[in-house]
Amino acid sequence: MSAPHLLAASAQEWLDAELSPDAGRIAYLVVAGGVLLGSVLPVVPTGAIVGAAAATAMTSSALSLPVVLLLSFAAALLGDVVTFAVARLAGDPVRAAVAGGRLGGERTAARIERMRGAFAERGWLVVLVGRVAPAGRVPTLIAAAVSGMTWAKLVPAVAAGAVLWTLLYGVLGVLTGNLTDSPLVAALLAVGLVAVVALVTALAGRVRTRLGARHPTG
Repeated sequence: MSAPHLLAASAQEWLDAELSPDAGRIAYLVVAGGVLLGSVLPVVPTGAIVGAAAATAMTSSALSLPVVLLLSFAAALLGDVVTFAVARLAGDPVRAAVAGGRLGGERTAARIERMRGAFAERGWLVVLVGRVAPAGRVPTLIAAAVSGMTWAKLVPAVAAGAVLWTLLYGVLGVLTGNLTDSPLVAALLAVGLVAVVALVTALAGRVRTRLGARHPTG
């Protein structure tokens, strides 16, 4: 057996040994904490966490897929509520910093300005789509706060968006989990698939933005 095969077999044996009920409970905490942290501070790849956990749940009894999805949904919803609350309570200083590009960069500021006009007609839909779109959640929530969106309108929108987001990345994990019996390989495939989806979505967004700039309406 070649060295790569021996290394892969050793890693698989170690992973099988580590996926005990106690390790599963720790993994649940990692999923919930990672998604919550990434929902407040967009530096954690939350989609990859959910996808990898779902893939592992499909290939190991240490994790339960319904529990993974439920924790992911609850953490995503809580993170969105916290982000919106901070944007509302922070007031003019944070809003001015975002508008000036000092917080989140110029692209975030430009995106928020484009969104503000859409909130008057279909704010709930903008929030829902912003939760699912890569790198769209934080600008959308800040724009919602700047535009004066009420809690009564926001909560149902972010809840629906959190459901769609959880199902999207959960399905990606389920798909990769059905391709192999190895939890390690399934998790890695899920992370890779999430990265591909994010890249394709980002490229499509850039193309759409450039086309809109070349052919402005009105």
